[in-house]
Amino acid sequence: MMTAIVLSGCGGGDDAGNGDGGGTAGGGDQVTVKMMHLWPAGSSKQHHGIVEDIIKQYEEENPGVKIDTEILSNDQYKEKIKVLASSNQLPDVGLTWAAGFLRPYVEGGKFAALDDVLEGDLGESFISGTTEAFSVDGTAYGLPLELNIAPIYYNKRIFEENNLEVPETFEDFKNVVKTLADNGVTPITVGNKEPWTGSMWYMYLADRIGGPDTLTNAINRSGSFEDPALVQAAEEIQNLVDLGAFVKGYNGLSNEEAKGPFMNEQAAMYMMGSWELPNYTTNEDVPQEFKDQIGFFKFPMVEGGKGDINSFVGGPGVGLFVSENSQVQQEAKDFVKFFVQKWGEVSVTGAGVIPATKVDTSELDLPQMFIDVLDELNEASNITLYADVQMSASAAQEHLNLVQSLFGKEITPEEFASRHEEVLADED
Repeated sequence: MMTAIVLSGCGGGDDAGNGDGGGTAGGGDQVTVKMMHLWPAGSSKQHHGIVEDIIKQYEEENPGVKIDTEILSNDQYKEKIKVLASSNQLPDVGLTWAAGFLRPYVEGGKFAALDDVLEGDLGESFISGTTEAFSVDGTAYGLPLELNIAPIYYNKRIFEENNLEVPETFEDFKNVVKTLADNGVTPITVGNKEPWTGSMWYMYLADRIGGPDTLTNAINRSGSFEDPALVQAAEEIQNLVDLGAFVKGYNGLSNEEAKGPFMNEQAAMYMMGSWELPNYTTNEDVPQEFKDQIGFFKFPMVEGGKGDINSFVGGPGVGLFVSENSQVQQEAKDFVKFFVQKWGEVSVTGAGVIPATKVDTSELDLPQMFIDVLDELNEASNITLYADVQMSASAAQEHLNLVQSLFGKEITPEEFASRHEEVLADED
């Protein structure tokens, strides 16, 4: 889910003759494990800091191993990992998404099986269902780091100034949008240059209108994108466009660019995964006055729809893989095991991350908003995995293209549905 790409070599080292997988066991007993991740210090300060701390701890406890990192932005990472995989130059350790993203790498023999890493206490520490999302035919090829749900964050001050209350139905929601637009306030900011952001809006409407399984069934081919509920969901997206719901120029804005109007209190609402929670709770770079103004609500119910208010878009976020071609695979697996354990211990308080491993929140001092989101996760009736993650890479790209076209009113809802059917039928 998620720019020019600099096709540099993987990792920051200058090792010669590394061969496939990128790691090196040269230099006597010194081993270098190359890791690639997507948390730059600038845009993901807290995540970046946690990774650096874990690496430092690991190197201190394992003086014969050096962890060499390369760090890219989200979209750059997704592009580069495809290039590296095609040339058998994947890093020893990297990040992957679940389901449809992971499967081609597994089927191509690029990712190592990790069942041996999950043996014992580590496997039992994961929340039920999380490792399954990173498995193919019952074998795990990734270890999940996080769980996410996507609420709608809103600015309480803007709502109060416009005499608005949190909407309970989608009709109420559209009235909120209309009021804000009429009063010269941007109702919603979304960076649909990265159409996975717009896809979440479509997914929620599909869920609320058709119920929790309709979209997933269309993707796995037990159903159809031409299901009336999915066509209606597309229609409602364009109804929101007609109401002036979205920030000006949304189809040309990246997610980071679109986040600005919300952070600057120029837009009333912003839907994003719970990885954004630190900006509204613990991030010291964000003014407390702003954080005090932010709340969240669940996507409203659609009258006559089959959805459940406690059904969310979300699921496991990124996970760690080990390259099948790594020259230092055992050391890489050892590092991955260490990383997952440490991440689960510190990521909640350190970065506001909901880890995929079990956490005793009674022992943690957490901001109320974070506890509220954890409670929502615990009470969720369903979590629908991001549509592009469920699909193969080629189908996912076409889905994202179609989402952008839908928001841009370049295609009709019916064309949106039929084009999905064509793409998915080609893969049957």
